[in-house]
Amino acid sequence: MNDIIGLIGDVLGWLMYFCYHILPDYFISIIIFTFGTKIVLLSVSLWVQKNSIKMVKMQPEMNFIRAKYYGNGEKISEEQYELYKREHYQPLADLIPLALQLILLMGVIDVINHPEEHIFRGNPGVLDAMLGSLDLSSIPAEVGGIAYLIPLIAALSAWFMCFIQNRINVLQSEQGKVNQLGTIILSIGLSLYLGFFVKTGVGIYWTFSNLFSVLQLYFLNIIMNPRKYIDYEALEKSRAELKAASAFGRQGKKKLFEKNPYKKKEKADYKRFFQDYEMQLVFYSEKNGFYKYFQNIIETLLEKSDVVVNYITSDPNDKVFEMASDRFRPYYIGENKLIVLMMKMEADIVVMTTPDLESFHIKRSLVRKDNEYIYVPHDVNSPNLTFRKEALDHFDTIFSSGCLCTKEIRKREELYKLPEKRIVEWGSGVIDNMIQSYEEMDKREKKTKEILIAPSWQKDNILSSCIETILEALQGQGYKIIVRPHPQFVRHEEERLNDLRERFHMNERDDMELQTDFSSNSTVYEADVVITDWSSIAFEYSFATLKPSLFINTPMKVMNEDYEELGITPIDIELRSKVGRSVDMDKLDTLPQVIDELLNSSEFSGESLRKIRDRYIYNIGSSSEAGARYIMERLAFYKKKHEEEDDY
Repeated sequence: MNDIIGLIGDVLGWLMYFCYHILPDYFISIIIFTFGTKIVLLSVSLWVQKNSIKMVKMQPEMNFIRAKYYGNGEKISEEQYELYKREHYQPLADLIPLALQLILLMGVIDVINHPEEHIFRGNPGVLDAMLGSLDLSSIPAEVGGIAYLIPLIAALSAWFMCFIQNRINVLQSEQGKVNQLGTIILSIGLSLYLGFFVKTGVGIYWTFSNLFSVLQLYFLNIIMNPRKYIDYEALEKSRAELKAASAFGRQGKKKLFEKNPYKKKEKADYKRFFQDYEMQLVFYSEKNGFYKYFQNIIETLLEKSDVVVNYITSDPNDKVFEMASDRFRPYYIGENKLIVLMMKMEADIVVMTTPDLESFHIKRSLVRKDNEYIYVPHDVNSPNLTFRKEALDHFDTIFSSGCLCTKEIRKREELYKLPEKRIVEWGSGVIDNMIQSYEEMDKREKKTKEILIAPSWQKDNILSSCIETILEALQGQGYKIIVRPHPQFVRHEEERLNDLRERFHMNERDDMELQTDFSSNSTVYEADVVITDWSSIAFEYSFATLKPSLFINTPMKVMNEDYEELGITPIDIELRSKVGRSVDMDKLDTLPQVIDELLNSSEFSGESLRKIRDRYIYNIGSSSEAGARYIMERLAFYKKKHEEEDDY
């Protein structure tokens, strides 16, 4: 390390030597040297300015992500990573000036500690400053007197620099008051230390470095004005949205020092879980409402076998606790304890709908290497398009919704030379349940065709981008129009929905309704056409009711930018032309004609859609039997394996 510092000192020594010979005064040479370093590093400062502008420019979208996924740190980090990647933003770039400053500081200290070597080159020189008899080679803490002015002046210069930065620096001005205060305290503290306990010349260098930084900042803002690139109005709106989401998210949460009401339950369930000696099978659910993805499989297992189902949920208010029995055993395990529990997992089979096994907080067992991890999909979407590239790589078995899903998995294994997984031709429990509900419901006669608008919850969804144009195109066409936002949109965009009600007078008319009550799916079943963007509700609706869907081509959310490498059209894209029609954003005025085609063309008749459904989705009406049968067969395999190991 000393050698590196010495090398830096040698380089800076030559610069100081040059500066000293411009005006042979040690004090002035330090000032000239300090100004020179700012000029040399100007290109780096410009790059940092550009990077900082890019960061603040992204802030509205970042705030939107934090508001949308408030409380879900893992999802926020994932979306933030994708945003940084798309915008080519380098988070560590703003640390470069600090790193360079510290490198320069070490070199300056070395030079000032050995002036006879670096500056005078063996010739005697005078180290007095223009401040009377102040010796720049002295240490203020040792000599006292007038030297005490140096740390005070250095601290004042640091405060002044931070004061200006907190107001006009593109990035620092957007920081919170606490962070700004922390920067001030750190800068003043460092300045006082350098002023008191390091040679006076270093304090002089540091003082003028702070002052020149202020001038440089004004210069950077002139040649690269942040207001030319940043939408500050959008930034303020995004802050308000994030603030509202934070206030909503804090509702019901424990206050500081308030005892966690579920801690005792979690502790008891954690202990009970490891005391259960019939723990061959475990299901994991992130939150309440996810049971529906396992429901058919679990019910069939309970009905047709004697297997005990252990059900872990990270939601203490999950409705599954009302279903507890001798053979269905729910446990509440929060995310922190879940990490340890999963690492200690000894169950034969672990079933989950959560992708990214091994990538985030959920890991494979450390105590057993032959557990079988099964992934059950939420819907019929493409795993290659809608997940991260490696999201399913660490599962042993995939319950596939249909032929395209299977094709994607096999192609990925081939392309990237991955171990071959077990693929179960399963189907979709959600679609099977919807088919049953639709068949059992009373079909009412309608004089007016009903159009249901049901967008996804992603950036640039229908409600965020083009709902007004759609409603203007459809009103007065003889349809009953029902707008059914995603529940998350209702939660975060109340003002937007109120404006929509007011603009189209929805409270005063019979042909248009904004529906925010999600207690029943009757609206979905009764609709004659569903309009959506990239929501899987279209496929569930069309395959359950055998009625067509209409897709608006809003920007597609792509989690895997390399999805085209497989050479397979993802099911999300493939099925759009099979179960309905797609309309581009600039052709929304054609919606009435497209709807008329969907309602009257034999291409989208019930029989045609039934054939499409049977072609693309496995085991319609019997996915539960397919899933349960596989699990029972594998449990029998593991039982026999354990018996053989015991005999051995």
